[in-house]
Amino acid sequence: MKSNKALLVIDIQNDYFEGGKMQLDSSLEASLKAKQLIESFRNKNYPVIYIQHIALKPDATFFLPDTTGTDIHENVKPLDSEKIFIKHFPNSFKDTELLDYLSFNHILDLTICGMMTHMCIDATSRAAKDFGFNCTLIGDACATKSLEYNGRKINSVDVHNSFLAALNKTYANVISTEEYLNH
Repeated sequence: MKSNKALLVIDIQNDYFEGGKMQLDSSLEASLKAKQLIESFRNKNYPVIYIQHIALKPDATFFLPDTTGTDIHENVKPLDSEKIFIKHFPNSFKDTELLDYLSFNHILDLTICGMMTHMCIDATSRAAKDFGFNCTLIGDACATKSLEYNGRKINSVDVHNSFLAALNKTYANVISTEEYLNH
């Protein structure tokens, strides 16, 4: 019997880790939480779907084509049988076949994890809800970075928590890996 639920693993790629071109805070920890989710989905024979960002903008500084920075990180490597969608925008649905794939496979419930909380996780979660999916966002399996706005630095923890709080209830049920695996 096919599952109507899937795990979306968004942009857990080398450039977001130590030594990468856009290192995020807590990327390693988030990837290990994502790994637990992946193992749980695989054990239940639920689909694991990967999203991989490759930059096309001429002024891009990371996720550059044909670099190891675009590779999916070793902690969450996909199996040959798992689907990978290449995207070029923060929203994983924009100009990809993700929506068609999910619809064709009757997937209604999405569990979402990945990087960056304030960009691709936010954009994809909002789009998924707008397309009618039931979304669960695993907060500790996501990572982001500090930002600057109006001459002020906003640390990564505040950026992360603010975006999770904004998404919670309206666009997704935001919970921890432990809560998800124990429910």
